[in-house]
Amino acid sequence: MSKVFPDKENILKQIYGVEKPILGMIHLKPLPGAPHYKGDSLDSVIEFALKEVETYLKGGVDGLVIENAWDLPFSRPEDIGHETSAAMAYVSKPIKEESGLPVGINILANGAIPGLAVAKAVGAEFVRVNQWVNAYVANEGIMNGASAKAMRYRSSIKGDEIKIFADVHVKHGSHSIVADRSISEQTRDNIFFDADVLIATGNRTGDATEVSEVQAIKENTNLSVITGSGLTADNASKILKWADGSIVGSWLKKDSLWWNEVDYDRVARLMEEVYKVRESN
Repeated sequence: MSKVFPDKENILKQIYGVEKPILGMIHLKPLPGAPHYKGDSLDSVIEFALKEVETYLKGGVDGLVIENAWDLPFSRPEDIGHETSAAMAYVSKPIKEESGLPVGINILANGAIPGLAVAKAVGAEFVRVNQWVNAYVANEGIMNGASAKAMRYRSSIKGDEIKIFADVHVKHGSHSIVADRSISEQTRDNIFFDADVLIATGNRTGDATEVSEVQAIKENTNLSVITGSGLTADNASKILKWADGSIVGSWLKKDSLWWNEVDYDRVARLMEEVYKVRESN
């Protein structure tokens, strides 16, 4: 493996202090400005989210990721309004405080700069950015890598403590623009553009990540590699043999539907399998 950037500390271990951390998704109800938002108080969004937090804590997850999942259809980065950033900050602060867990912010679609603003305001540990480098044909159109502007913005707000969790082979769309670049090359691109943790995903929300994709990324980096979709109690031992952790959403919800409430039994089942993997390492 040839170096394309100086080695970094193990950011995942630094943030979570455990092997194979599991990060539960908080899929927020619609926020102001989104088509599905009907004018309800943001306190009702917080109330729903804190119920999710309570269940996740009881089940034993290691961290949380807060996402504006109900803001469908998602805006392009340049069209994400100030109302979204303000609402995300208002809602994320009590989630961070009540949970006591490390928190990541993901503002869709590819809202790296709004995400960094929210993370700085609420003390979140990282932002997830689905398209950090190169270009990609997404549901929202052609999506450019956010890294150059985002890193300069992070510097301007003195936010170096906020880490970048970057998808390598992003789900939901076509990779035709970078079809001539292998996963190994896309991995190296993300490293060269200063990502801190790399994310492997399936084809869409809830789809399992292929072990081969995790392996292809890990073979080309010293950074931590986590999965961003599709982990279940049934495949956890297989995937976590290679992955360094996982963001988990849909499978932890009732009936595996991302818009449903978190199911405690599913969280407990998954974490039981995760503990087995940790003990076996």
